[in-house]
Amino acid sequence: MKKLMLIVNPAAGRSAYSLNFGEAMKTLSDGGFATTLFFTSGRGDATEYARRYGEKYDVAACVGGDGTLSEMLAGLMPLGKPPLVGYFPMGTANDVATTLGLPKNDMIGAARKLLKGDPHPFDVGGFGEDEYFAYIAAFGAFTSVSYATPQNQKKTLGHLAYVLQGATELPNIETYHTRVEYDDGVIEENLVYGSMSNSTSVAGIVKLPNEMVCIGDGISELVLVKDPGSVEGFGDILRAVISRNFDSEKLIILHTKKAKFIFDKPVSWTRDGEDGGKHEEVELKNFPHPVELIF
Repeated sequence: MKKLMLIVNPAAGRSAYSLNFGEAMKTLSDGGFATTLFFTSGRGDATEYARRYGEKYDVAACVGGDGTLSEMLAGLMPLGKPPLVGYFPMGTANDVATTLGLPKNDMIGAARKLLKGDPHPFDVGGFGEDEYFAYIAAFGAFTSVSYATPQNQKKTLGHLAYVLQGATELPNIETYHTRVEYDDGVIEENLVYGSMSNSTSVAGIVKLPNEMVCIGDGISELVLVKDPGSVEGFGDILRAVISRNFDSEKLIILHTKKAKFIFDKPVSWTRDGEDGGKHEEVELKNFPHPVELIF
């Protein structure tokens, strides 16, 4: 039998993993997996489990949201020969699952996908010296929503909690004078948002075209939003992006292997929906498919 380590975040997705959990484990067993469970109790646990035990298994998978996947990947990155990666999406936004077409909040469906799916090259983002992200690092408008939203609201309201929290930030959107150095040049602008990502879905709301994103090509998407001049102007940009109209002169979308952001003051970042700290200078890079993810 193949050896599977399954890292479970019991707090993700309002504990939806517990529904049909036994049947999902039976599905994995019947499909030839001997599963060892690792339950997290706090931030960083998934990273530690993956780093310490990952090489002992054929597949390392996690049950949780995009943040849990991000933590697990961070633990696998230093390994000489990481195992294949599986994902049971049980979060709120589930951006990675949307990009990959994985069943969301469905333990049995995810178990079947792990059994029948194929491994695909998967790029991982680098954040600074020794931190990583699964699909996005971002700053600016709404990026604090995922970790600023109270946990009890996430559990009770789900995705609606993010929308409501985001609406409260509209009057307080900041502008950041930013120098961005990327593969093909330099951009210096007043920005309200910036990100480097590898996903067609951001916050479960914004959808980039499928043809724009390839998860294993060693290239990331650089998205920059210039200062719109007013809350109303930002609303126009947001509506355009939600409707997948990317022609606004205030919106820049590029492709790059690396990017360096330089600010004139410390700026808050988020990595895969988790607090990434404040930085005056951040270097991001794409690690070309260091792992293979099954879907």
